[in-house]
Amino acid sequence: MENKQNQSNVVLAIDIGTTKVCAIAGRKNEYGKIEVIGISKVESEGVLRGVVTNIEKTVNAIAEAVVAVRRQTGIDFHTVHVGIAGQHIKSLQHRGMLMRDNDHTEISRRDIDRLINDMYKLVLPPGDKILHVIPQEYTVDNEQGITDPIGMSGVRLEANFHIITGQISASNNIQRCVERNGLRVANMTLEPIASAMSVLSEEEKEAGIALVDIGGGTTDITIFHDGIIRHTAVIPFGGNVITRDIKEGCNVMVQQAEKLKVKFGSALSEEVYDNRIITIPGLKGRDHKEISEKNLSLIIQARAEEILDYVMWEIKRSGYERKLIGGLALTGGGALLNHFDKLAEYHTGLNTRIGVPVEHLGHGYQEALASPVFATAIGLLMRGIEDMEQGLTTPAAVAEVETTPESNAVEETSGAGKWYDNIFRKTKEWFEAEPDTDF
Repeated sequence: MENKQNQSNVVLAIDIGTTKVCAIAGRKNEYGKIEVIGISKVESEGVLRGVVTNIEKTVNAIAEAVVAVRRQTGIDFHTVHVGIAGQHIKSLQHRGMLMRDNDHTEISRRDIDRLINDMYKLVLPPGDKILHVIPQEYTVDNEQGITDPIGMSGVRLEANFHIITGQISASNNIQRCVERNGLRVANMTLEPIASAMSVLSEEEKEAGIALVDIGGGTTDITIFHDGIIRHTAVIPFGGNVITRDIKEGCNVMVQQAEKLKVKFGSALSEEVYDNRIITIPGLKGRDHKEISEKNLSLIIQARAEEILDYVMWEIKRSGYERKLIGGLALTGGGALLNHFDKLAEYHTGLNTRIGVPVEHLGHGYQEALASPVFATAIGLLMRGIEDMEQGLTTPAAVAEVETTPESNAVEETSGAGKWYDNIFRKTKEWFEAEPDTDF
């Protein structure tokens, strides 16, 4: 259990994805690294292509994930940092200008904030709202290409902005799901931005790199150059479409298609040498099916190439195609597909690596966290810690679980006590002896 002194800097983040809801609690240690003190991953059923489509199922998934983290940490959380994604996300470029009264005084943080706040007054299509305003470069009295104008003198301050918008209804639904669990949304961050925080180094952002987050329902792209976000985009399909293709192509059930993809799938058919035959049990006493590993790989490769074609189209649209020295970094569950990085390299001609979100984690982190699946969750946690340090939000941890009436209710409803809890957990583990392929 955490003592009260340690609770003051603990942050809770939730990644609400198409295939999973992941809750993660952590803080910064004395060396400035992230220390994860609780993590839980549960199946998500109420989200489609990154957007909440079933409030009840999403509320239950969040509840299950948060209760597990509360048990691990012994902390009752009141605020949470969440991510937002989906095909409703759009980005646009805009230029802002501020005329200052005095050219003798230095440009301050307040001037920059005024310029950024002006962007939030932009007229958008009905139903849209601004999620993020990201400054690109500044101009001070016709002096262009300035990355940080604070401390300079000048009357006319201008800036180019990358503005990310999303649907009000999508963010409201996320907020409603979180609030139904007795939590308050401290901040909502675009998921690809969160993934980039946990996976990319400052050097890569400076050199130019595209982060491609291949989730279950969407593929998110973030392009960095000169250390600044230059382009963001959401492609409305991801790993689930590959599963659907296997289901159709091999004429099997969805669950079987998912298992085929995870256990035997390869995104590059050239890498399948022995061409084993995979046998799938038939339905209700019917004959079993036989599928060759090569054919399975060809089905996967066709769709994986299509996803990469969309990625390349977005990179070309951004105008940074020839400026990505760092190439591509792949995250999300789709990045775990065998040889996806090789296929991406062959198909796009860009250097490709798998992005594992451990760069900012403290020594002795759980081995399970070294997976591209947790890139968004760890990024949201980092964003939450950053906001708390800047005084924008309050700590998520407020009191120990034992001291709150709500938590006592949880303890009471969980049976006769902790011994029952342990028996239940062990029995559940015994029944779920098959290893979790996502880990």
